[in-house]
Amino acid sequence: MNDAATPLDSAWIAAHPVPVHGQGTTKNSRGRVLVIGGSRMVPGALRLTGEAALRVGAGKLQLATVASAALPLGLLVPEAASIALPEGEDGEIGDAADALKKALSACDAVVLGPGIGDPDVASRFLRLVLQVPRDDVVLVIDAMAIGCLKDLRSDAASFRGTLILTPHYGEMAILTGMDEEQVAADPERIAGDVARDFGAVVVLKGSDTVIAAPDGAVLHYGGGGTGLATGGSGDVLAGAIGGLLSRGTPPVVASGWGVWLHGQSGRRVATTSGPIGFLARELPDEFPRLLPQ
Repeated sequence: MNDAATPLDSAWIAAHPVPVHGQGTTKNSRGRVLVIGGSRMVPGALRLTGEAALRVGAGKLQLATVASAALPLGLLVPEAASIALPEGEDGEIGDAADALKKALSACDAVVLGPGIGDPDVASRFLRLVLQVPRDDVVLVIDAMAIGCLKDLRSDAASFRGTLILTPHYGEMAILTGMDEEQVAADPERIAGDVARDFGAVVVLKGSDTVIAAPDGAVLHYGGGGTGLATGGSGDVLAGAIGGLLSRGTPPVVASGWGVWLHGQSGRRVATTSGPIGFLARELPDEFPRLLPQ
């Protein structure tokens, strides 16, 4: 770890509390999250993201995905509104601009990317979201949508300060034009450069996780164990960050808490299930036990 990086530990968590919702709180005031993604091949990704958002305290959830997955997803996550989007022959989301306009106007945080398997689809939806900015909406860009940001730099300018990127080393390599070995060799510097370039908080995931802010601040989390290196784990993290953002948590604090909750939950599940073989969907159940009451 670079000496300039701040450890993301219990002391940092205690010094940076998330908002507490007291008497008179409504589901709207607890925050509204919209998740856009999924495909016929990965129809369950949004379940992981959406449940994570609810488990960190978001009040309302909308899941926008391909039509063939929307009804089963709505039954699986009955707490959420399910939005059926047009579906292409390849099982990816089709042209859905009109279907998403209302949803985009009724949310506090958007998570874009989980489960999308086609870069052209990811790019189209990223452009759509970036072109309808609101000062009161925060955007989490995840998975394949991250690499698409390199061609939409000017579109993203209006989201400076309200943008969070959650890449692993491969996605960061695509965004920066580097190879994964270069990213792995100096993750803090590279995350910091991208954070300043895009005015975004960058959560660079690996065996250790680096969180870089546009002002140069860097957090370092030592990792929640090898069991977190499993399919769907990143979808859960993106949802946790999105849910915290919707509650009014500042981007750096939401990112720090999301990473900490994700990692600590991995450690807790590992004590009962073993260090390898637990499922990503087991992580969100631990979030309420770790959040302040």
